[in-house]
Amino acid sequence: MTAQPDFAFDYPLLKELTEAHGVPGYEDRIRELVRREFDGHVDHVQSDAMGNVVGTIDGASDYEVVIAAHMDEIGFIVRHVTDDGFLQLDALGGWDPAVLKAQRVVVHTDDGDLTGVIGSVPPHTLAEEQKKKEPKVEDVFVDLGLPGEEANERVTVGDLVSMEQTTTVVGNTVTGKSLDDRVCLFAMLEAAKRIENPAVTIHFAATVQEEVGLRGAEALGVDLDPDLALALDVTVANDVPGFKPGDYVTTLGEGAGIKLKDGSVITNPKVNKRLRAVAAEHDIPRQPEILPAGGTDTGGLQNSSGAKPVGAISVPTRYLHTVAESAHYADIEATIDLLTQFLTSETGQHDYSL
Repeated sequence: MTAQPDFAFDYPLLKELTEAHGVPGYEDRIRELVRREFDGHVDHVQSDAMGNVVGTIDGASDYEVVIAAHMDEIGFIVRHVTDDGFLQLDALGGWDPAVLKAQRVVVHTDDGDLTGVIGSVPPHTLAEEQKKKEPKVEDVFVDLGLPGEEANERVTVGDLVSMEQTTTVVGNTVTGKSLDDRVCLFAMLEAAKRIENPAVTIHFAATVQEEVGLRGAEALGVDLDPDLALALDVTVANDVPGFKPGDYVTTLGEGAGIKLKDGSVITNPKVNKRLRAVAAEHDIPRQPEILPAGGTDTGGLQNSSGAKPVGAISVPTRYLHTVAESAHYADIEATIDLLTQFLTSETGQHDYSL
């Protein structure tokens, strides 16, 4: 039996969050966990028609800060059930089809969850032309191990499909599915539990549909109209064979990422400077992050209800958008500490205007 890891954070909660299922637009199970964890730690909780959940700690001033981390994970929706009982899928979020072969999945039906397997044809049965064919998500099919008639009775078009994977500790990393972005959702919840009597009002927002276009954050920014916004998300740690150090986005174990840009946003230089200053003051490991492509909720919040000063803290993560996403425990701790110290020291008097 594996010993309980001695982390400076609530590993069982992180494991529960990452193993739970919630694809874009259907984050119900995660919402329940978020509401449960907010209970007793925030002054009030609200949600909207899209499913964003916001826990607010009232501050001593009218200055408002939004912290956002998304609840959804990439997954699929059933688009067809064949007469033979195989499921054909439409992607919810960005998948590399090469990582999907022979993976177990969970099909979420009105009558309960079903386990299925993504089919993989043995290579020695393939013709040379078939072996050279580029894999596509639309060619993926799920085998439920059921007769065609029963499969058609139990599964309907529109049912959701998510990956089945347990979360475990591998060396110094936490590894599993949906660390994108449950590890940051977890960091946000941990910070909310540590903050008391802030000088400013803080809205901790668990957002929806980030993986399909930052949709929840964009709507949230209109409803809340904050004075300052920070998003939390994972970022690429490509410090692995095949990449040169100059091409690394971040390095595992080197601390929380302070985002300078990604494909959706250029963050506010003054917010970045204060994040770096807070990290230095409290000896929190940190590293700069420049992500060449890909977006985060930071971009969704930057110009909602007009221009907003935004920043982002990132958890370096290897093997993104797979069932083996891996984050170093020290980077998780650094992210929680940096967010907590940044919010604790936010007075509403810092000038982020350019």
